[in-house]
Amino acid sequence: MTADRILALDIGTQSVRALSFDAGGTLVAGAKMPIEPYVAPRPGWAEQDPELYWRAAAEACARLWATGFDRSTLAALALTTQRGTVVVTDADGRPLRPAIVWLDQRRTVGLEPVGGATGLVFRLIGVADTVAAFQADAESNWIRVNEPDVWAQIRRFLLLSGYLARRLTGRFVDSAAAQVGYLPFDFRRFAWAGRGDWKWSVCGIDPAWLPELVPPGGLLGELTAEAGATLGLPAGLPVVATAGDKACEVLGAGALEPSIGALSLGTTATFNTTQRRYVEAVPYVPPYPSAVAGAWNLEVMVFRGFWMVDWFLREFGHPESARAAAETRLAEEVLDELIAQAPPGSMGLTVQPYWSPGLRFPGPEAKGAIIGFGDVHTRAHVYRAILEGLAYALRDGAERTERRTGTAISALRVSGGGARSPAVVGLIADVFGLPIAVPHTHETSGLGAAIVAAVATGLHPDVETAVRSMTRIDTVIEPDQAVHATYDRLYREVYRPMYGRLRPLYEAIRSITGYPATPAMREPPGA
Repeated sequence: MTADRILALDIGTQSVRALSFDAGGTLVAGAKMPIEPYVAPRPGWAEQDPELYWRAAAEACARLWATGFDRSTLAALALTTQRGTVVVTDADGRPLRPAIVWLDQRRTVGLEPVGGATGLVFRLIGVADTVAAFQADAESNWIRVNEPDVWAQIRRFLLLSGYLARRLTGRFVDSAAAQVGYLPFDFRRFAWAGRGDWKWSVCGIDPAWLPELVPPGGLLGELTAEAGATLGLPAGLPVVATAGDKACEVLGAGALEPSIGALSLGTTATFNTTQRRYVEAVPYVPPYPSAVAGAWNLEVMVFRGFWMVDWFLREFGHPESARAAAETRLAEEVLDELIAQAPPGSMGLTVQPYWSPGLRFPGPEAKGAIIGFGDVHTRAHVYRAILEGLAYALRDGAERTERRTGTAISALRVSGGGARSPAVVGLIADVFGLPIAVPHTHETSGLGAAIVAAVATGLHPDVETAVRSMTRIDTVIEPDQAVHATYDRLYREVYRPMYGRLRPLYEAIRSITGYPATPAMREPPGA
């Protein structure tokens, strides 16, 4: 039988998926293994045993094989993972401590700022706070200050993608398009930074600790006999470098042109476009590597994103949770009914969804806000307003992208968990005033990884052909232009001014309470 299918291992935050796609982009078979996103030994921490991901990958593969899937049809394995999760190991790749998951909020404050001429330049161009935030958020600095015994043993400093690439191939290697995190990485060159780059001194990472980088579409290596036995696959199967899960989502949604915006409605909500030139949506905040070699994803992020749906459900959605359990339904399906119980615009209730601070926009002082309360408002209004606030933030990101690139966004694609709800997608279409296309599969991250591998193995001659062959639109949700007119005024006259007007109050809150903390605030290590 011809080997014309790709196995995509999609290592997410809440589940691990083993997905097989054919050359036409059809999901032939798939299996999912739910995982605990993280454990929190202390408030704000997010850690996980790195081996959990490997065991979950093995279990997902076992579940896939149990369906009767023919493994002889596989041409390659493609790996995509959650971004920014750090694993430190010894020289043999054995973890020295739990992985620090990307949701972790610990910071190392009180570090010496960048000095000398470089520090002066940073102050002159107004990015000293951004650099200080990078320094405080870098996992390497936290380990160095708080766990010196672990720091002394580190011989490899890896992202989860690099750790799993080692488990698969026996090599310390990773995709250049997976390097999203607090690392000495040069986003212009898709390579480790030059020796004089400020990130080396800020991170304190030894260059010898970092993996070899391979461009997306390159070969990470071949599956070892040990890994093959664990996953139930033949040794020697090619393992193809792809990209982080968000970059693969963009590609899997078919957003290959800069005029197509890719919305990801996941734990972190993002707006992305694919660019063939280097451009920053926010000055001095680099674009991320695309799953397409030599291209970038210009990304604007709402960090907490659709985590806010989980937050609402946990804090205020007890009736919906109880109903869902009684009716054997997903709680999110019951929540959708709340959307219809409040009118577009939520009778003026407006949410600024900055539940976590940012770097430059929003800044490190940012906080969430809900304004416009009256005695008419119910939980339904609050829930709808949260979704509207997320949509406003994504639209704001799209408009900033348009201003920076000079390219108008003429089409939208949607992925992520929130994309499963027509009510949510329809609301976002109304805010943008543009149709939103829903791809033929919700597994767009796995599909994006499969597209890269399909080109690497010769199933398609190039990425453009692969995207035309493997992606397609299932449904298109059109905006209601009358509703859009209401949203447009609320967005421009209420939402857009909110941050500027509330920012002084956010600064005062931070000064008085110390929350959210800044690099300039002094705490004992590990506090």
